[in-house]
Amino acid sequence: MGGVAGSKLAVAVTGAGGLGQIGFTGDPHLLDEELTSARRQLRNHKLANETGSGHVLPLGTGIIVVGTPVEEFISVISKHNPAVVWLSFGTAAEFQEWTTKIRQDSPLTKIWVQLGSVGAALEAARGCRPDALVLQGSDAGGHGHESGASIVSLIPEVCDAFRAGGLPDIPLIAAGGIMDGRGVAAALALGASGVVMGTRFLGAEEAKAPSQFRQAILEASDGGQSMARSRAFDAMWGPNPWPETYDGRCLKNSMYQSIKDGLSTEEARRKLYQDLRGQNVSPQDTMSIWAGTGVGMVKKVEKAADIVSQVRKAARETIMLLGMTVERSADED
Repeated sequence: MGGVAGSKLAVAVTGAGGLGQIGFTGDPHLLDEELTSARRQLRNHKLANETGSGHVLPLGTGIIVVGTPVEEFISVISKHNPAVVWLSFGTAAEFQEWTTKIRQDSPLTKIWVQLGSVGAALEAARGCRPDALVLQGSDAGGHGHESGASIVSLIPEVCDAFRAGGLPDIPLIAAGGIMDGRGVAAALALGASGVVMGTRFLGAEEAKAPSQFRQAILEASDGGQSMARSRAFDAMWGPNPWPETYDGRCLKNSMYQSIKDGLSTEEARRKLYQDLRGQNVSPQDTMSIWAGTGVGMVKKVEKAADIVSQVRKAARETIMLLGMTVERSADED
């Protein structure tokens, strides 16, 4: 959600009872501006008494660890004391370095580490002991592990592996493909303690989404077909900076199709440049529209607070309905 989830969206989600997140900014000065803005917005909110200087700022911020020196961001983190720093895309050693530094300089901040495999989750649990593990399934939009499983198998297997290994009871947070209360209920049944949602909030009024980007999201459907995981999307305008273990889920575009049709990455890029010069390209083909397989469930633009309320209400109703179904089945037995 980098570039889309700013302070306005984060504050709206927190104000509605969730935990808002500011996406990775890539620049410590931009993060400082976003966190400063968030604190200012929260002063006018019912949480005002909890957000003064020295207090924990009741929202989180994401950090893409790969290629990001901790020294560049730690002063901003310690200045603002966000409730959570959500680390992703790094090695075990890098996660441990970030975790140690944050706990030293911003001890009130909780640390989440995002991972996409059982092995990586075990390694992080043993190494840096995060306050929570975000388990990203293959349905997630944006960047993720090139080889991965959906949360349907990932979460239970991690739960079982932790139990078998005698590891600490670290909360697991489900990510990827969760769009409404039904998905929340399913994630909780699988063993998650909570969920994070990205694609659903692309339809939030407060998201910093360009109009053409948002329109493409609203028009998309059948996410398993309209979206694809590929490294092509990061190679549209130059060499792909991401390590080989990562790709990304994005709305299919001409770059993706050219490579699928047999062109090399360089040839596909040249074709895109030629089409662009000849104005023979749609706006969608010049953007990387990152979203998950649940994109077809984003039906309209609405307030973030309404999304939080709807999801929470539907989750409760689904859990109650499942409980009644189980009780009825037991009575019949």
